[in-house]
Amino acid sequence: MKRSSLYESALTRGEFLPKVVAYYYKQWENYNMPFHAHNQVEIMYVIEGHCCVETEGESLFMKKGEFIIIDAEVTHRLLVEKGSTCRMLNIEFRFQERKGFFPSIKDFADEEQAFARLLKMNAPYLLLKDPNEVYFVLKNLVLEMDERGKENLLMVHLLLSQLLIRIARLAVESKENEPLQQANVYVKQALTYIQENYDCDIQMKDIAADVNLHPGYLHRIFKNHTGLTVMEYLTSVRMEKAKMLLSETDIPLIEISDYIGINSRQYFSSLFKKYAHQTPVEYRKAAMQKKEFASWERV
Repeated sequence: MKRSSLYESALTRGEFLPKVVAYYYKQWENYNMPFHAHNQVEIMYVIEGHCCVETEGESLFMKKGEFIIIDAEVTHRLLVEKGSTCRMLNIEFRFQERKGFFPSIKDFADEEQAFARLLKMNAPYLLLKDPNEVYFVLKNLVLEMDERGKENLLMVHLLLSQLLIRIARLAVESKENEPLQQANVYVKQALTYIQENYDCDIQMKDIAADVNLHPGYLHRIFKNHTGLTVMEYLTSVRMEKAKMLLSETDIPLIEISDYIGINSRQYFSSLFKKYAHQTPVEYRKAAMQKKEFASWERV
């Protein structure tokens, strides 16, 4: 009996082994593959260049050192844009009933927690970055099959087992880091919003609304990532802009606060002194003296 999907529950109930049914190195140039699906799991590894793998619902851009695992019967295609090249190493494998003494998929899952978790992910594809671990095992597996595959099934099985376990560990690590990665995205969006809108009368609720988060959650992840609260960061941006305006322009002091989104001139003056340890008047005067001194030195 043969099993195709990586996520079939029968794999952890019976005695099945992975078996490579196809593999190849290839360099693609200006290539547009038609959509297709096959009854085996495929690993596509980018050795050089970049490409796009499309499923029926997504476009997945890949570059050197990234690889994708596409489950059986998942419709997909490869695209390499005009003027670009992409060198890839691909293998396709399915599962068959165990013969001999090799450890089975069930044995892997019993002994390796990451592999057991991989078998439960039930994802149509996994796009992963390789920390220089997977490629060498994958390359050695293909070389072994090319040179002595039929004569030395033990080494082929050992390398394939190592490959799947390393991939499982990467997949689990990637899933565990997803919340952190998403938090990074939200924080970057908040930083961009602040940089673009610091001169407006914005509040915490406005920034949270822009990134579609509850203000309390944004406050927490922003502080964890930057060491500052959202409003502390906004204040620092405004004060740095104020310092630039005071030292580099002739904008009247009474108008500076309007340029940085603070409606109260008194509040701005108090905030600036706390931030720069000088009043706005003192800061501008010191900046002007510094410029005059620099001009004297040039003379």
